[in-house]
Amino acid sequence: MRTATAGRSLADALARWATEFDPSEDDLALARRALLDTLGVTFAAREHELAPLFEQLGEPGRWAALAHVLDYDDLHLPSTTHVSAVCVPVALSVGGEDPARAYLAGAGVMARLGTALGWRHYSAGWHATCTAGAPGAAVTAAVAAGLDADAVSTAIALAIPAAGGVQRAFGTAAKALGVGFAADAGVRAAKLAEAGASADPRALDQWLALVGGDPEALDLSGPGVPGGLAIKPYPCCYALQRPIAAVADLADPPAPDRVRRTTVRTPAASLAPLIHHAPQTGLEGKFSLEYGIAAALLDRNPGFDSFSDAAVRRPEAVRLMETVEVEATDGGDHLLTGVVEIEIDGVRATLALPPGAPGRPVTDEELGTKLELCGAGDLADLTWESAAPWLRSI
Repeated sequence: MRTATAGRSLADALARWATEFDPSEDDLALARRALLDTLGVTFAAREHELAPLFEQLGEPGRWAALAHVLDYDDLHLPSTTHVSAVCVPVALSVGGEDPARAYLAGAGVMARLGTALGWRHYSAGWHATCTAGAPGAAVTAAVAAGLDADAVSTAIALAIPAAGGVQRAFGTAAKALGVGFAADAGVRAAKLAEAGASADPRALDQWLALVGGDPEALDLSGPGVPGGLAIKPYPCCYALQRPIAAVADLADPPAPDRVRRTTVRTPAASLAPLIHHAPQTGLEGKFSLEYGIAAALLDRNPGFDSFSDAAVRRPEAVRLMETVEVEATDGGDHLLTGVVEIEIDGVRATLALPPGAPGRPVTDEELGTKLELCGAGDLADLTWESAAPWLRSI
């Protein structure tokens, strides 16, 4: 484990790591999957009802909001951050000589900062994708622009005023917009650093302390994105991936109209972002354990249509939500802590890892199927250099 050395600011340490980072073949393979997954979910969101609002953002922010609005984007579990929804759009928008390396540098910083912020930060109600996202976006943009370590450190410090976001935004337009804000703020910070703006790199140290982070947990060793990335099989909050997959694993579940009692046993930590218990909109349904169970029973393989306003308000869905009882155990420090057990009228299934988790990674075929569901078609010919013109064309 290699942490930031005493006497040097955290921003300086991260900037030096980012500018010296030399990606391995495994790093580049992760970046390729992140690119394709992010392009697919962005394409799927191009006609989303909130898309007109995103036009108020800059190009990187608009693309980041589109990448995140369906909640179908990948997740870095140790930091609980959607690193690709922030760093892929920034890398593509800024361009430069090596956007894949810029993505990995920014994603690596964002993942490490989010991990240093820790579960206490997330469980307190912060949206770590936004808090860690603004500095991560700044690194992505600064590395893409070819800035040296001192300028990258300055860009990180200049992004700190934008490093905020809370979970009460979940289920509203503000969630995706906040991710867009982080992307735009990072690009702006890098441009200001390149133009000669001054900032104290120790702003990152102070900010990390203020929001409850642990600087000793800032590990500079390991691959570009330590722990890998989780790819979602369902277009909703990551905390719903495991319960929905567990329902799919039930042997001979009762017909939805006959269900009388549904019990979910899971560690409390895995429920943290599921804040809507009687959702009224599709966006709220993406953050509702009760609706996730109902959608899994009614639709078997919940997709985009399962998270519309009309789908959430289905009388049969409302009835099923009322059957759900949660038995939450104490403890846990991440969304996949422990296991989830689903019991529906005596039929049980237990699951530790949902499909797409780093310990149960998607195959190329499964990712291809997801891209087809997104309507993006065959993206195999798209590269980091050709992806930005493609996005602008759609």
